[in-house]
Amino acid sequence: MNHETARPPTTRIGKRDFHWGEKTFVMGVVNATPDSFSSDGVGADVDRALRQAMAFEEQGADIVDVGGESTRPPSLYAGSEPVTEREELSRVIPVIEALAPALSIPISIDTYKARVADRALAAGAAMVNDTHGFRGDADMARVVVEAGVPLVLMHNQDHTRYTDLVPDVIAGLERLADDAVAAGVDEGKIILDPGIGFGKTARHNLEIMRRLDEFSVLGRPLLVGMSRKSTIGYVLDLPVDDRIEGTAATVALSIAGGADIVRVHDVKEMVRVARMSDAIVRGWEG
Repeated sequence: MNHETARPPTTRIGKRDFHWGEKTFVMGVVNATPDSFSSDGVGADVDRALRQAMAFEEQGADIVDVGGESTRPPSLYAGSEPVTEREELSRVIPVIEALAPALSIPISIDTYKARVADRALAAGAAMVNDTHGFRGDADMARVVVEAGVPLVLMHNQDHTRYTDLVPDVIAGLERLADDAVAAGVDEGKIILDPGIGFGKTARHNLEIMRRLDEFSVLGRPLLVGMSRKSTIGYVLDLPVDDRIEGTAATVALSIAGGADIVRVHDVKEMVRVARMSDAIVRGWEG
């Protein structure tokens, strides 16, 4: 493994510079889906999506992440079969077109489909959040390189077998980053996500959270998303709409472990958690 990649001090996303290490950035989730695992999908209601995103910005979100396909595992939840490219486009493009002129914070498109990413970037998105790490669509690298935008590459696999969990996930993320650079992606525009809940059991997810500091060896900004996820439900025995305290614990510990971005559904509350955690972890001048 080559771990000589220098962590970029700053990444420009849209019209904003993200100075890594200065604070923890909060990504608010806007699900343009009727079947979001987190029960907060706005469906085809563009006005509702706009209100939600504007509220997120007012509450302190740094990025809004728009997705049009539920990523919950079909084996665990009903109604989460993959949607067609046409359907996904019909969900996300009207939302992004409405959000782009209304927000001052950047918009991320959560998709693994190259054409959806391409159209979303043309509509006003400024970053691609690829939950398949360029493995879902061979044309995604070209779209990202031509647009010159930052991207998130997430570790994802269709099984839960590991030789050694954390080193395996780190190695997988490094391969994703190396392949992206080989395809022409700028080194300084790559953000990595260990993929909590994707190809991992609840015990795996908890171990990754416990050992998150080990991912610093990758030398890249790290995004962590455990908001409302099933692991919290398993531990606390709570439904998806009653996991705010569990989410808060994961956000605080993600920050203590070195996360640069936390992806959340409950923006107001998690911005406060992030600010308090940052005061402890990064320092506070009053």
